[in-house]
Amino acid sequence: MQWETVIGLEVHLQLATASKIFSGSPTTFGAEPNTQASAVDLAMPGMLPVLNEQAVRYAVMFGLGIDAEIGLRSVFDRKNYFYPDLPKGYQISQFAEPIVGRGHFEIQLEDGSTRQIGITRAHLEEDAGKSLHEDFHGMSGIDLNRAGTPLLEIVSEPDIRSAEEAVAYLKALHSLVTYLGISDGNMAEGSMRCDVNISLRPRGHEEFGTRAEIKNVNSFRFVEKAIRHEIERQSDILEDGGKVVQETRLYDPDKDETRPMRSKEVANDYRYFPEPDLLPVIIDTSYVEAIRETLPELPTAKRHRFAEQYGLSAYDAGVLADSRALGDYYEAAVAACGDAKIAANWVQVELLGQLNRSDLELGDCPVSAPDLGGLIARILDNSISGKIAKQVFEAMWAGEGTADEIIAAKGLKQVSDSGALEAMVDEVIAANPGQVEQYRAADEGKRKKLIGFFVGQIMKASKGQANPQMVNSLLAEKLD
Repeated sequence: MQWETVIGLEVHLQLATASKIFSGSPTTFGAEPNTQASAVDLAMPGMLPVLNEQAVRYAVMFGLGIDAEIGLRSVFDRKNYFYPDLPKGYQISQFAEPIVGRGHFEIQLEDGSTRQIGITRAHLEEDAGKSLHEDFHGMSGIDLNRAGTPLLEIVSEPDIRSAEEAVAYLKALHSLVTYLGISDGNMAEGSMRCDVNISLRPRGHEEFGTRAEIKNVNSFRFVEKAIRHEIERQSDILEDGGKVVQETRLYDPDKDETRPMRSKEVANDYRYFPEPDLLPVIIDTSYVEAIRETLPELPTAKRHRFAEQYGLSAYDAGVLADSRALGDYYEAAVAACGDAKIAANWVQVELLGQLNRSDLELGDCPVSAPDLGGLIARILDNSISGKIAKQVFEAMWAGEGTADEIIAAKGLKQVSDSGALEAMVDEVIAANPGQVEQYRAADEGKRKKLIGFFVGQIMKASKGQANPQMVNSLLAEKLD
């Protein structure tokens, strides 16, 4: 029997506020354990939460970014459960009346095709602390620095049908929130964590199967691997005539497997009730519209614009629009050189490749966008060849100057003087009579291959500085 995979994702996104959602405690990552948790975060007697307005703004920005319904009235609730790193014994969250309702956004797959994925809701809540297991020899340490950090929990519709689509969704979501500036989306630091809900059903059936939830997966690669393993696990159970148990599981990347964690809770288990210490959050349409006016061009819009304005393929436009910084860099390079397609190739292949090899982020790139555009301009005006340009780029990366300075200092300017090139061509033809005879005896198809020998000899003699187009033209003329 053929099974169809049904996936819904719950993403917990730490918002980039300077202080926590209900207190003035800092949210800096990497501080010494238990140095950033105040009496409010710990719900000590007499302490009352005060809502951080910036968290509300960020939530509204996200809602506008996914074309969602904005809750002009939202309510905080207490979600009651016990866990060692939840100091209050409950979590302040939103349940019946979230700040962001139904929305949607577009994902792009590797083949350039796109899909709309629905968003059920996004609600504000506080983060828990963190249990540390590595350094305590059979015990756990509790770090409460993270407790009270503002989270936006983003719940997708069960519209995702494969591991590939799940990763594309998460990457699109990461792109969106970083464009908006509401989170750094750093999965390694826990700024963006994902719970995967996955079930199988007979292909063509409408009714959902029993789902398992895989908790707290913290990388795109692990999400893909966890889903693939869970599909295999559930399909094996169903093929053998068994039933999938509704439960929460953990993914172990070392063993590449999921394993049971606990039975799956439902809303009743959490005994939600309205948070008595917080009033409902009331905003109006003027507040929402004022925020809308501050939004930047978003990834989907930029991707479509790049394809239309610059004539890029869907794939190239998707890569270049993936991050706001990369899109800005690319457009600045285009402005400096005037050729969008060559700039796209250089940014994607040479620039991103060198960043990857150097383990650098774009913000630390030693070659500015105008300087890269200046290098491309020297290719376009035939000052240097593409091959020489790569040498110049390496020198620019090493901090040796701009393209023009390096070309001048190293004498790399391309030889385009017809007289000088003609003399080189005559010399190479005279020195290789056997290859000339072979060329003239060949048919047109073979001649195209044989001429490469002569081009190579001339490029070697000129140390790569001969204009290859002029060389090819002169060779064809003289050999024919």
